Amino acid sequence: MHLPVNLPVSANVSGFSRERIAAYEALKAEGIPARVVSMPSWELFEQQDEDYRESVLPPDILRRVAVEEGSVIGWDRYAGSSGAVIGMHTFGSSAPIGDLLKKFGFTRDKVLTAAKAQIAKS
Repeated sequence: MHLPVNLPVSANVSGFSRERIAAYEALKAEGIPARVVSMPSWELFEQQDEDYRESVLPPDILRRVAVEEGSVIGWDRYAGSSGAVIGMHTFGSSAPIGDLLKKFGFTRDKVLTAAKAQIAKS
């Protein structure tokens, strides 16, 4: 039996949601329970009551992969100390969008690999 994986993500840029959903679908096809959680505003999320926040990011699910098409700063709070964060670790870049998505790891395969690495830690 696999343990669930949360994929908390921001919802602020491009069509990358397709890649997250594709990773989720691949995990699901392998019988691995997972969820994609859209978090477009940390501020609004933090204003919600604790029951709501825990229903979105259950504290007992420690296997998390946060995906941010921007700076990774701050996502450790939602990915957790043992979670993975996929995002930009440098100050920008200039290239066609497809090249940038690959460079920074915003692909189905990168998200899927990170999720499986989280499961392997269990």
